[in-house]
Amino acid sequence: MSTKIKVGVIGLGFGADFLPIYKNHPHAELYAICQRRGDKLKEAAKKYDVDRYYTDYRNMLKLKEIDAVHVVTPVDTHTEIVLDCLRAGKHTACTVPMGLSTEECKEIVKLRRKVGRIYMMMETSAYTREFLFVKDLKDKGRLGKIQFLRGSHMQDMEEWGPPWPGWPPLNYATHAVSPLAILADAPVEWVFGMGSGRIRKNYIKNYNCPYAVESMLLKFKGTDIAGEVTRSLYDTVRQYIESFDVYGKKLSFEWNRLENEEPLLYLGKEDAEKIKIPDTGHLLPREISGFTISDEVMDEDEKQHLSFIQGSGHGGSHPHLVHEFITAIIQNRDSAIDAEKAANWTCAGLSGHISAMKGGEKIYIPDFWNI
Repeated sequence: MSTKIKVGVIGLGFGADFLPIYKNHPHAELYAICQRRGDKLKEAAKKYDVDRYYTDYRNMLKLKEIDAVHVVTPVDTHTEIVLDCLRAGKHTACTVPMGLSTEECKEIVKLRRKVGRIYMMMETSAYTREFLFVKDLKDKGRLGKIQFLRGSHMQDMEEWGPPWPGWPPLNYATHAVSPLAILADAPVEWVFGMGSGRIRKNYIKNYNCPYAVESMLLKFKGTDIAGEVTRSLYDTVRQYIESFDVYGKKLSFEWNRLENEEPLLYLGKEDAEKIKIPDTGHLLPREISGFTISDEVMDEDEKQHLSFIQGSGHGGSHPHLVHEFITAIIQNRDSAIDAEKAANWTCAGLSGHISAMKGGEKIYIPDFWNI
């Protein structure tokens, strides 16, 4: 393998945010890109000085020089593309969720083991500045014993178009599940879900799911910790929130209720304080540390005078995700969000939806480490 990991990126919608990070990472090379829209593809290729660009990802996978692929495509395409990448012998990262069924997740887990390549689900909620702040509190023992966890992802998807209208809320729950599972330091063992409210009739028919909101309770394996997750996409008024709360014996943390507010740290009894979450750029290589904040960053070749605005979307998580993926490949180890974890977090939500549709039936998550 080359000194720098040669990376191909498939999907330049949300995926375009990652191009400058790979371009500047000290151990990565942005080697190829893929996008179905030819005009957008050529624009990105010119901007980031990429000579190899494709409208069909299968042609890109034929490049033997590519070490790794980052898949950032529509949610209903993940499984097929990830499997193709792994079969081509590429280390593979993919945006969330892992798949749309337990069977799809099992297939990826098994193939990843068979081909011996790194897999990473690029879950932004596992690397936001808020989460890294709270994870540090936990690691230092400042939270004390964790007693309960809560996650929420409420978002108006009205303008997003297919495949989202009528999407079952918990079928895309990893943003809310992942912080809880990491803080519990355990996989989800079982869930039971509940649906509430009703979306419009023409949306119900798309996935046969009537619920405006789906919630579930989760039990974390080998612990006495439980959690709660709430998810909504349509016909429910709420400012966008993608949050987690953690209640400990010594300290508790609650996400801010409104976008422009600060989160709360509960100190005991009635004492609480608002906290300003620090930036996390210092945890990254200097070359990509600036991508955790909103800033104008110059392209490597200053003669071209190319610049871009890298907004700190998803809590500054994007460069952390890239760095973990690249580092796992270099160190030849499992990624922090490997196939088994990704399957567990994804299927927790999928099972929560099934449970809700069955009136709250208790459903155990498969043991993906022993399939």
